[in-house]
Amino acid sequence: MKALFDTVSEACSKLTTNRYSTSFSLATKMLAKGIRQDIYNIYGFVRFADEIVDSFHDYDKATLLSRFERDLDLALQERISLNPILNAFQATYHKYEIPRHLVDSFLRSMRMDLHKKVYRSEEEYKEYIYGSADVVGLMCLCVFVKGDKERYEQLRESAMALGSAFQKVNFLRDLRADYDGLERTYFPNTNLLELDEESKARIVQEIEEDFRKGYRGILKLPGDSKFGVYMAYRYYSKLLHKLQRTPSVELRHARIRVPNYQKVGLLARSYVKYRLNLV
Repeated sequence: MKALFDTVSEACSKLTTNRYSTSFSLATKMLAKGIRQDIYNIYGFVRFADEIVDSFHDYDKATLLSRFERDLDLALQERISLNPILNAFQATYHKYEIPRHLVDSFLRSMRMDLHKKVYRSEEEYKEYIYGSADVVGLMCLCVFVKGDKERYEQLRESAMALGSAFQKVNFLRDLRADYDGLERTYFPNTNLLELDEESKARIVQEIEEDFRKGYRGILKLPGDSKFGVYMAYRYYSKLLHKLQRTPSVELRHARIRVPNYQKVGLLARSYVKYRLNLV
């Protein structure tokens, strides 16, 4: 009975979201029920690929990623996979006609993480962020607009900007883990061993510009997705503010986070603004 297997697959994607990211799962819970599961399905897919290249250090990552890509190809062709995460993702992929080039760009960036440690040029940096973050925002946008191609094009640039902002905040927050644990540095022309306030300010300014572009798109989202995306925007904006106030020397040695009680406060204030039509 395929329906039961699909239900189990969806439960796996939801569990993956809840276990790996409390902030993303909180924002997803603010979406309308009709689209919530599809966002879980997208997150489960991108999280599994990301885990392969970031976490499975005692295994052959290249082989695992290649196998994951082959299984994905079969899932998209046959509309079924014995991997529950891929089975759930293929359903969302076909339901909203997610362009294949978005999936391919994402996997290309994941493959870059297998061997590339330093991004020395703006071109390399932008290519990686497009594949690792912008396209994820675009996959989610396909769900939010429910296949409306005209609305998708209207919101495309804003969705990419918001995806970029979220990813760059993660880069700034995870400087220590990326550099010490994975020997990676993403920001071009920036010496993380000697990160100073000027370099940090330049990065923060870049992220703030992405947030401004992304926020303009949030205002135009359909009602069933607007609050959830706005909640994610508020959380990452709060995290950026904390990073901005943290001395650059400390960013190299600590991982800044937003405590759960502050997340609850953000949720309450964001909901009031949303209900008052201030968003």
